[in-house]
Amino acid sequence: MSTYAAAKVVAAREIKVKLRDKTFLFSTAFFLLFSIAVTVLPAVFSGGPTSVAVADQTTATALQQADLEVRVVADDAAAEKLLRDGDVDAAVVSGPEVLGMSDTPTDVVRALSTAPPTRLLDPDAVDPFLAYIVPFALAFVFFFTSFLFGLQIAQSVTEEKQTRIVEILVASVPTRALLAGKVAALSLLAFVQVGLIAIVTLVGSRLAGLDSGVLRLLEPTIGWFVAFFVVGFVMLAALWAGVGAMASRPEELSSSSQPVQMAVMLPFFAVIFFGENDLVMRILSYVPISAPVAMPVRIFNGDAAVWEPIVALVVMAVTAAGLLAIGTRVYEGSLLRTNGRTSWATAWRSKAMS
Repeated sequence: MSTYAAAKVVAAREIKVKLRDKTFLFSTAFFLLFSIAVTVLPAVFSGGPTSVAVADQTTATALQQADLEVRVVADDAAAEKLLRDGDVDAAVVSGPEVLGMSDTPTDVVRALSTAPPTRLLDPDAVDPFLAYIVPFALAFVFFFTSFLFGLQIAQSVTEEKQTRIVEILVASVPTRALLAGKVAALSLLAFVQVGLIAIVTLVGSRLAGLDSGVLRLLEPTIGWFVAFFVVGFVMLAALWAGVGAMASRPEELSSSSQPVQMAVMLPFFAVIFFGENDLVMRILSYVPISAPVAMPVRIFNGDAAVWEPIVALVVMAVTAAGLLAIGTRVYEGSLLRTNGRTSWATAWRSKAMS
């Protein structure tokens, strides 16, 4: 059996096992519900009548008849100030002219008989709730999906090593085929899960009636996130397998996998704590372990030039090739060592086994 054919057999076996795994099914259902919540909650929190500031009493009466929440102020300047301060959703000034911040208040326009012109004070602004929840959601999905699937790779390798099944497997198929099958299977399942999350999020956003401007930001953000996630997961998958091979029993897995765990955790906390720091986010968007989260967040905020995601993805791909080679060497150098936990140095120095 060729290495490619053996890897396909291993991958098919891993996929069949995971499709019956309750943890995989539960995590998929959880993330899909989380995606629905992220798209529906903004519509829920923005519910209720639109609040409007207006100085003209006649206009105020017309707006009240349309069941809008009206605040009568002294003049147009006061109405505009309330809008800029976030105390109202819209304002109507002399002309008449309808003012909004980033979205056109269509219900206000419909309530006036003259179909007045509209002016947006900050058309590029993102809703504050979305500005917080989208970066958090991206970081959350990358962290937990990468961690869960990566840990499953490591645990699978450790269990096979502890029960000595790996000795039978290595006698039947090349070591690299065994590694390639595991990495390919879990990477495919992770990609499918994230792809489903992306589809549900985009469909939910449209059904929830999010503004077209928000959708124009969200759609490329999610598209790039999926691409970065795939490369990022593959980048770390072989390392997860390597640390799994370094442990001789599950109890040792926590200590051997700490460096990889940190590589997965750091992007999550970095985006949460430094999400509003433009300089830090720009740097993080080119660092391979944090780029899968930082670059999509910058795309959503409109801070990334067209060429930047491409450059960051190329940097990640080159890094992924290097880490795959390192993970493969560590995996091969420690897989058949059953006399206790193997150190990184020992695994690296060991002769590769075929």
